[in-house]
Amino acid sequence: EATSLELSQQALRNVGLTADQIRPIKLETFRKSITVPAVVVERPGRTRVQVATPMTGVITHVHAVQGEAVEPGTLLFKIRLTHEDLVQTQTDFVKTLGELDVEEKEITRLTSITSTGAVAGKVLLERQYARDKLTASLRAQREALRLHGLSDEQVNQIARERRLLRELQIVAPSIDDHGDEELKLSRVPTRPVSYSPQANGQQAKKQHSSPLILQQLDVHKGQAVMAGATLCLLVDYDELFIEGLAFEQDISQLRQASEQSWKVDAIFEQPGAGSRIVEGLEIAYLANQVDTDSRTLHFYVRLPNEVTKDRRADGNRFVEWRYLPGQRLRLRVPVEQWPEQIVLPVNAVAREGAEYFIFQQNGDHFDRVPVHVKYKDQYSAVIENDGSLFPGDVVAMRGAHQMQMALKNKAGGGVDPHAGHNH
Repeated sequence: EATSLELSQQALRNVGLTADQIRPIKLETFRKSITVPAVVVERPGRTRVQVATPMTGVITHVHAVQGEAVEPGTLLFKIRLTHEDLVQTQTDFVKTLGELDVEEKEITRLTSITSTGAVAGKVLLERQYARDKLTASLRAQREALRLHGLSDEQVNQIARERRLLRELQIVAPSIDDHGDEELKLSRVPTRPVSYSPQANGQQAKKQHSSPLILQQLDVHKGQAVMAGATLCLLVDYDELFIEGLAFEQDISQLRQASEQSWKVDAIFEQPGAGSRIVEGLEIAYLANQVDTDSRTLHFYVRLPNEVTKDRRADGNRFVEWRYLPGQRLRLRVPVEQWPEQIVLPVNAVAREGAEYFIFQQNGDHFDRVPVHVKYKDQYSAVIENDGSLFPGDVVAMRGAHQMQMALKNKAGGGVDPHAGHNH
């Protein structure tokens, strides 16, 4: 009776012993860890997308607003082209097309009458040479239009319609797939992709999973922009990096963790709600130099992000991500591996003097069982597998200190308010 305790349902809830906190012991691999400071950072070259205009023009419409979430392909800006070189190149291209049509008709006419001897063959040959020259000029003008940023489809559109393209439509680019559709030149206005009905659910799900946030808007309607001017800045927070700072004495252990592909845990402090632990993260790479000022080695861990809020307001979509660049945290990096161990949360173990205890469920009450703690840190305790406990025994995973104090009160002994705590 002196080592057995029965708790009411209210008492169980008071110490946080819910159904998932009373569970059987199992053998698992314990990794001894070090804790290093870290900060959430952007992925260089991947998180930020700077949208610039390739041609000189005047902003005629701004379709997106700052802070809005946009899908790749969404129409962002319309620009009326005033780029003299582009206008002249298009004009020359259309003029050459007309001259080539005239030469083709003349060659067709001369071919039919040359066979009768009414016209010398030399005249037909001169016309064919002239056609070849126009064809070469046309090929060069096509390449010039491509250099200005037009796609093959846009050049073919000019050739079909024989009309100059006057408007540049800039859409949100894709992070991983870059094509001609990122820059659209057209006389026909397009509808933003994000408001168009999706052809299939799979495509809609893919676009929803990784929206781009318009973080910075640098232009307004009616503004004249030069070629290369920044229009806006988009960010993709679908995946970020955690930049850890390993001290010099920890570098060899960190390299071992990277070589063994051991997983890292990220610990985010939450005021008033304890810590949020994200387990099983992958080390991306280690820097190849030590910072001369802080004498630390920077290393980077992949951090998949998740959307916490997705709402629409006034026709615009706004998304909030769970993790943001600049957040401070700690990384728990494994440095040594112990297989087949009994590992319990640190709150499952109570200490009194030289003794450590856990509380094993036995029917409707809990029995106090003395154990040997091989190793303990601020998160976990490794219990010696010496016969005191066996895999499958059901124990309380938290509240051991409160249960130990309840036993002492039951026995009438004095209560040590610091029992089970280290200061």
